[in-house]
Order: sequence, then C-alpha cells, then structure tokens
Amino acid sequence: MGDEKVKNEAMEIMGLFQVLPRLVVFDLDYTLWPFYCECRSKNEKPSMYPQAKGILHAFKDKGVNVAIASRSPTPDIANAFLQKLEIKSMFVAQEIFSSWTHKTEHFQKINRKTAVPYNEMLFFDDENRNIQAVSKMGVTSILVGKGVNLGALRQGLSEFVKNSASVEKNKEQWRKFSKEPGSSKSDAQ
Repeated sequence: MGDEKVKNEAMEIMGLFQVLPRLVVFDLDYTLWPFYCECRSKNEKPSMYPQAKGILHAFKDKGVNVAIASRSPTPDIANAFLQKLEIKSMFVAQEIFSSWTHKTEHFQKINRKTAVPYNEMLFFDDENRNIQAVSKMGVTSILVGKGVNLGALRQGLSEFVKNSASVEKNKEQWRKFSKEPGSSKSDAQ
C-alpha cells in the first residue's frame, strides 16, 4: 500500500472520531523504522515501516502536530535518517537522547516546548516499559508490535477518545461537587 493510499485511509479512520489528540508522539526505533539507529551507519539509506509515512502525513493534513521521543544513544544517526527520509521538518519537537527515565524526561521537555497537556497527547512505542511510564503521566500510550500501522492508529484513537471522555466526566463531577453546599469550595464563597 503506497504512502498516499495509507494517508487517505488514515484520514478516513481519523474522520470516525469526534476528538483527536493535539499532539501525537512517536518513538523511532521499531516504531517508525524497523531497526536500531546505533546498529546502522549514517551513510545508509533508511526505510520506514510500510504505513508509517502515510500516517504521519495524515496527522499533518488533519492539523495534528507530531513529535519524537527516542532514547537512541546515536541522535546524530537518527537525525541523519530523518533528513534522508524527508520527514524531519514534520515534527514540532524532537527529543532524541539516551536516558534511563523510560521517556518521562522526553515528555516533560515536549510538554514545555509545546504547552500541550499530557492528557491531550497520544504516544506510540514498541517498549512496554516506556508505555507504562508515560501512561502514568496521563498520556494515552499504545504499544506497537511491528511498527506503527493503521491498526495501531485505530486502537490509539479509540483509547484516546475513551480517556478523553473519562477526563471530561471527572471534570464535570468536580464542577458538581464544588457547587454542592458543604463542599470546601462553596463554603469559601
């Protein structure tokens, strides 16, 4: 399936959801491309997973920003590959550095750069430890098996909508609670 066909199908999938994330964050190794950067040479011509590029373009066409969170110990190679694949300029934030924090530090930096709240982000990664850590920050996080694809996109958007509904429900319950007689907020007025 070519990039344009994947992009169109991804746009159709996105059209099924009333709420989209404000920012979608991708890991690189084994999420956008099928290798570890540190095992490659900057001089090689990289390739992406078959549906990854079309999905990136679909998000951009829908007005959804995209970012990178990668723990690659070779950011120079990762950046060279992003240039060669002609996708580097698509990302509003690129946090590519080695870390033991399971990407929480990456997301803190992305949050500071973009001002997008964690609960308005969607994240794709191939490592469960990163998914677990970032999920605790409030980010909807999706584990991918063989790279990001249309199935992972559908799953991610479904989970995001479900999580968004929970956040809105909690806000509504808080508003009701704070207006009730006897609640500390109404007592202060």
